Amino acid sequence: MSEFRIVCEYAYPIEEVWRVLTEPELVAQWTVTGQGGRPEGFAAVAGTRFRLVAKPVMGWRGIVDCEVLEVEEPRLLRYTWVGDEGEAPSFVAYRLEATPTGTRFTWEHTGFSGAGGFFMSRLLRTVRKKMLNEAVPAVLMKQSLRRSS
Repeated sequence: MSEFRIVCEYAYPIEEVWRVLTEPELVAQWTVTGQGGRPEGFAAVAGTRFRLVAKPVMGWRGIVDCEVLEVEEPRLLRYTWVGDEGEAPSFVAYRLEATPTGTRFTWEHTGFSGAGGFFMSRLLRTVRKKMLNEAVPAVLMKQSLRRSS
């Protein structure tokens, strides 16, 4: 089984990071660095079924079906991830921890299986690194500047 984990440090309070990671209009701003992944129907409430909708590409319909499994605001969000109809779900977790300088955010994506799962975990890891290391900090900064003006 394949999985990956990305850990980032953000110089913002945990509540601000949580907000950027879970408010649909803000999520859409940082996911555009990948294939889009605009959330439809998302709420950080266990049992919520939602979709991440992106531009379709050859071999992928552009939709990820998800269901929120667990929420402990502002520290944990877990949801299922089904990229192709009929495939077994994999699992995404956002783990946030307050630190003396801000927030440590750990993105985990687990449950990939087989050769296709190995390939998909490698592809998604590359896209997620860009989102989490470039796009999320940009949205955090933009939100911080907006609040201070």
